[in-house]
Amino acid sequence: MPPRIASIDDVRKSEPVVREHVSAAPLIRSYALEKELGLPGGRRVWIKDYGWTPVGSFKLLGALNWTAKNLERIGGRPIAAHSSGNFASGIAFAGMRFGKKVIIVMPANAAKVKFGLTRSFGAEIRTYDISTDHETGERDRLTRQIAEEEGAVQASPYDDADVIAGNGVGGLAIVSELRGQGRGVSHFFCQVSGGGLMAGHALALADGFPRASIIGVEPEGAADFQQSLAAGKRVRIDLPTSICDGLLSYDVGEHNWPILQRYVTRAMSLPDQATRQAMKWLYENHGLRTEPSGAITTAALLSGKEPLDGEGDIVVVLSGRNVDEAPFQNWIATA
Repeated sequence: MPPRIASIDDVRKSEPVVREHVSAAPLIRSYALEKELGLPGGRRVWIKDYGWTPVGSFKLLGALNWTAKNLERIGGRPIAAHSSGNFASGIAFAGMRFGKKVIIVMPANAAKVKFGLTRSFGAEIRTYDISTDHETGERDRLTRQIAEEEGAVQASPYDDADVIAGNGVGGLAIVSELRGQGRGVSHFFCQVSGGGLMAGHALALADGFPRASIIGVEPEGAADFQQSLAAGKRVRIDLPTSICDGLLSYDVGEHNWPILQRYVTRAMSLPDQATRQAMKWLYENHGLRTEPSGAITTAALLSGKEPLDGEGDIVVVLSGRNVDEAPFQNWIATA
């Protein structure tokens, strides 16, 4: 049976579901980026900062919608999911809001702040060794084991139509705010890992600003989506590597791929050094302490690799800010 592919109507139906639990993340005008890029006075740069959410990332949007849409199926059973950390806290938050037990499978070396946030919302965590997972498949095995032995319902962090639609609610907010100001969008930069963030936002942005270039951004060591676009089919990378721990999925999801293939204009990949420089730039110019996965889209802008010709504003997604202090300081020091 083919997967159910999310649509813009699904995104719109998800908006009241998500907004019952969380308000929109801010869309901040970056005068500093406008100056850095040398844009003419009529064009603006906007940062959609999901670091302001209760879980420090965008992940709770899809998690809330998925949980709400699956309440009958979940019943009194726990929810099980694997996550590098941000979906962990997102689904934990959703479990707290809906009174459901959540069990998360996370890498043992995930950021301490991500462990802390996830536990703060009442979830139970079990860990695995991410360095050998491409050989052992331990992450998926542990998650399936929880489902089979403890009767849990599995939630995908990205490969699910309800997760995609929930994430797209953030895109609707971008469209609503900018259209309300009479603004247009020429370029939209968004992270791609499993594709849940980009797929949801691409549905909303393509609907609201059909002429906008929608650009996916990945680390060079985890550029499976860029390779997929070039090949015309999903490409898997067995051992993705990057400081962007939230962008290390092996491939884009089956539910995400048709949306990405249809709406994303192109993909960019960047070295980790460019991401470190963007983290430092955001900290020095905006006081934002961002995780690498959140800063990589700003790195794409600052790299100068993407021509910014045309009319309209530029929107950059800052997907999350959950980073431990010591590695953050090390990364910006080595920028």
